[in-house]
Amino acid sequence: MVKNAVVTGGGSGIGLAIAQRLRADGLHVATIDLVASDDEFAHTADVTDRAQVDAALAAIRAQLGPVTVLVNAAGQDGFKRFLDITFESWQRVIDVNLNGVFHCIQAALPDMIEAGWGRIVNISSSSTHSGARYMAHYVAAKSAVNGLTKTLALEYGPSGITVNAIPPGFIDTPMLRKAEARGYLGDIQKNIEATPVRRMGKPEDIAAACAFLVSEEAGYITGQILGVNGGRNT
Repeated sequence: MVKNAVVTGGGSGIGLAIAQRLRADGLHVATIDLVASDDEFAHTADVTDRAQVDAALAAIRAQLGPVTVLVNAAGQDGFKRFLDITFESWQRVIDVNLNGVFHCIQAALPDMIEAGWGRIVNISSSSTHSGARYMAHYVAAKSAVNGLTKTLALEYGPSGITVNAIPPGFIDTPMLRKAEARGYLGDIQKNIEATPVRRMGKPEDIAAACAFLVSEEAGYITGQILGVNGGRNT
């Protein structure tokens, strides 16, 4: 069976690395991102807008056929003391990191149910294990994604669909470098020294774990939160 995959946030960082790895593994991959791209399989949509998500999925089905692999990698961070977080800011971070996952899964899941086979991987965050100062909205949203992952694994396992989450650790991405430039991450070297494998993660590290979870060989793995963090959170 030819597998058609959708990767949200596939225009850069972890999402881009996942899309590239899945293509290398022989999957047909379309991406959804806010940033437009010349790639014929790249679709521009805001995952917080259900109408845009549905339109993107319809276009992808017209190109590739039914979607049987979905990777939710779109995300937005945020840094403010809890008492300084406006509800509007709270809502936007929740919308992207949690409601976007909700929309994309609901839009793609019927294809998987009909096929009797599917793989869903949600990219959450290692901050769900440890917390993160000034990121209450982000950590709350990503923690909810882990809970959603476990629940959907129970609901849709009988339909041949696995649902897992990967909470990345300290990964060298444009989003992380932007946070570093704004002074939110402290000393990068100290963060590396606090990581048992003594290096920053690469987007390709997350892509490798994702590639396994969407494979046939991972069919007996579902409802799991697979940390890829160099040993910082065990």
